[in-house]
Amino acid sequence: MSGHSKWANIKRKKGANDAIRGKITTKIGREITIAVRMGGSDPTGNMRLKLALSKAKANNIPKDNINRAIQKGLGASDGSNYEEMTYEGYGPGGTAIMLDILTDNRNRTAADVRHIFSKYGGSLGANGCVSWMFNKKAVFVVEKEAFDDEDALMELVLEAGADDFVAEEDAFEITGEPDAFDDILQALTDKGIETASAEITMVPDNTVKVEGENVANMQKMLDAFDDNDDVQEVYGNYEMDEE
Repeated sequence: MSGHSKWANIKRKKGANDAIRGKITTKIGREITIAVRMGGSDPTGNMRLKLALSKAKANNIPKDNINRAIQKGLGASDGSNYEEMTYEGYGPGGTAIMLDILTDNRNRTAADVRHIFSKYGGSLGANGCVSWMFNKKAVFVVEKEAFDDEDALMELVLEAGADDFVAEEDAFEITGEPDAFDDILQALTDKGIETASAEITMVPDNTVKVEGENVANMQKMLDAFDDNDDVQEVYGNYEMDEE
């Protein structure tokens, strides 16, 4: 999930129940398989695979699962014909929502997504209705438990090409252009600094505060998207208090 606070969303993922964790494992495995089919099994020359493997590591996906996904991509054994697309819409409180979709049945997915939006006070929109509010960015999260020297970390990542550095309560958020992803990640790796998250994602220009009854509807909508096998990623410009 990608909203106002990457770290808040990562904590939400870490606290997810077993059913949601199973969904995350399935989705990341599918992403690895598709990445291998499209660009081969060497992450050095396959940025999409590199990102998928980074996501798998951040979510503690077992190596056996990763290897099976890679082998499935190399052999294309299941015969599935997956199609990639992006859906856009509006969530509770007028928030902007974008969905990365990977599906083998466009009609089923469109119906499911439309239903989820409408059930929780939102609406599915036309292509381009909210995407202009977002920019593709390389985003990294470093937990303060892993590295707590703020000045040293900020200097390191800015020299590596990062555009922004924010210190939150429990972690540091680092943002840069997608082309800087490799350089920033390499700089962190060379210093032995582990990331809680490292990805290229969609970051909103501005956020919308979700309050009152919209908070519960937003949470239920996000959970429903998490639970849908065809929804790979959810991006939003929502801002909610963690409690």
